[in-house]
Amino acid sequence: MDWSTSRLAPDELIFGRWASDLIAELPDRLSSRIHDNARRIPEQLALVEGTVRWNYRQLSAEITSAKAWLTEQSIRPGDRIMAVSENCRALVVLLLAATELDASVAIVNPRLSANEVDAIALDCLPRRIYYTAAVSLEAEQHGIRHQAQGLTHASLGELMISSVQNVEPDPVYREGHRQLAALIYTSGTTGQPKGVMLSHRGILYIASISGGMRHLTEGQRVYGVLPMSHVFGLSSVCMGSLYNGACYYAVPKFSPGAVFEALEQESITVLQGVPAMYAKMLEHLRTRQTPLKKESLVYMSAGGSPLDLETKQRVESVFNLTLHNGYGLTEASPTISQTRIDQQPLDNTVGAVLPMLEYRIQPLDKNATHNEPAGEGVPGELWVRGPNVMLGYYRQPEVTAACLTDDGWLNTGDIARVDDQGQLYIVSRSKELIIRSGFNIYPPDVEAVLNRHPDVIMSAVVGRQVSGNEEVVAYVQCDPGSVVTGQTLHEFIADQLAPYKRPSQIHIMDQLPATATGKILKGRLRDLANNEGH
Repeated sequence: MDWSTSRLAPDELIFGRWASDLIAELPDRLSSRIHDNARRIPEQLALVEGTVRWNYRQLSAEITSAKAWLTEQSIRPGDRIMAVSENCRALVVLLLAATELDASVAIVNPRLSANEVDAIALDCLPRRIYYTAAVSLEAEQHGIRHQAQGLTHASLGELMISSVQNVEPDPVYREGHRQLAALIYTSGTTGQPKGVMLSHRGILYIASISGGMRHLTEGQRVYGVLPMSHVFGLSSVCMGSLYNGACYYAVPKFSPGAVFEALEQESITVLQGVPAMYAKMLEHLRTRQTPLKKESLVYMSAGGSPLDLETKQRVESVFNLTLHNGYGLTEASPTISQTRIDQQPLDNTVGAVLPMLEYRIQPLDKNATHNEPAGEGVPGELWVRGPNVMLGYYRQPEVTAACLTDDGWLNTGDIARVDDQGQLYIVSRSKELIIRSGFNIYPPDVEAVLNRHPDVIMSAVVGRQVSGNEEVVAYVQCDPGSVVTGQTLHEFIADQLAPYKRPSQIHIMDQLPATATGKILKGRLRDLANNEGH
């Protein structure tokens, strides 16, 4: 495939330094920069979990101690360990200690079902499984189910640990761009799980470049509620904070009330979330009586799923801050683009592609030649190449080959366009594109109109297969106590959408099905829509 017409995102100054220089100094292991910070800013606060507060000197010492402890537990270079865990100090230390030992960590959300957790374990074959029982009842229940042994670690708290398994280690490489650091599983709720192999360098590229673009540095206090079992929470929030000398607040579960409490009592300066989190925060603010206090907050961003303009505008109005946007996927560690800190975009751009990444918009026209990119502003399939692209899917070479070329080009599977200012816009996920009577319908366009209704918290639009065609079906979550009906919403959108874009049915739901990060499970809704249609 000829990629000679691909574009290279230009070098940029990031907080006073060129991105190319930051990339050149990336270390080969995740923990290296934390140890450097321990020497440079030893007393600077690094990690907070409840009443536990560690500075960089203490965090560095805990990593070194845990590395020796893992060795005593028969963890070898090349081994995989599995952490069934919510965000907590134990998970951070296990990740950094294990990867310093040249083992890798499969981070698994304990709120997955027993079948899902077991399928992941069967796929990655961990040497040992660690369950953070201190912060997660669900993790403890998985541990009990697996007959794991409980112990109280002097620094890390209550844990449960499986027995040692006789497994074959993976190859170990000195170079950070080859060495496996983390396995993040993506499969939804059905099918064989896919372990996305993320390298040390890929995660550190995001920590340095994306973190630097948010001006993360010592003194910043980052609210870490996005799960580290999701790559956004791992690379951007956790490692982005620690790499740049900021303080990471490890928060096991999202609660709107807890967010507002932290903004006030802990003077949180950086808040990152998925759009659904912000929607729930707005809902909480409408029902509580006390005013919002967020005097220290200087940066907010959304990612993980599409941010519609209505939600963005509502959040910005309440917080009086720009809600920055970005785009990525697990296979890209995850960030591909983000709005810059000095931007105040009025639309839903996901910003320019991160510096030094290559990208290409491939024409949707099947007859177009591969060396002919889509024209400016014309939607096409987005391909990217750079240090953040995954090593592949664990032990699934055929699945890997379907989206990753031998020379490192990743097919995101998403439909995007780039404007004349170099701003990227995600038009649709290619799998979500609805083709109705020959017309292309992009679900975010319909969702944006539905979300304009004042009683709508969030919505999800999917396609339903009918004889020789597709229908548009919408699922909507409204404010508790709202009297909005499907008919009300049909009337609301009637003059705002072309007839072919209007949903055939609008269903009101108490809660839209979502992952622990708040990402709406559209696959489940698509199944529901198709089952209802038969």
